[in-house]
Amino acid sequence: MTIWMLGLCVMVLFLGGISLDLWRAFAERRALAERVDSAAVAGGSGIDESAFRANSVVQLDPARADALAWANLNDQPTDRALLSQDVSASTGTVTVTATGQVRFTLLGVLLVGKPFIISVSATVQPEAGGP
Repeated sequence: MTIWMLGLCVMVLFLGGISLDLWRAFAERRALAERVDSAAVAGGSGIDESAFRANSVVQLDPARADALAWANLNDQPTDRALLSQDVSASTGTVTVTATGQVRFTLLGVLLVGKPFIISVSATVQPEAGGP
């Protein structure tokens, strides 16, 4: 009976660890997604005004889109789980990616030193609006 109860306690600890750490991973992924979504939208507003005025073509100015996305990323508070972030802009799209990690708490007893790596990406492309 004692061995059975000890095994049951270990199983409950494992299930609690999965639920706690999984919730933390979902929350961290959501925070990273908000970060890259915001930066991609900011970079997507870097329209090439001269191309639009000359030819009515809606396209991005890659340097401007890149600068706007990085400015947005730098204005956001630094997340301790953030490992890296990157911006890639062209005349058609701006893509922002971020990678973070979550250290396990209860599962750390079983998975010593193995963090959970999260990577998210957001891509925005400009569209002509209006009637």
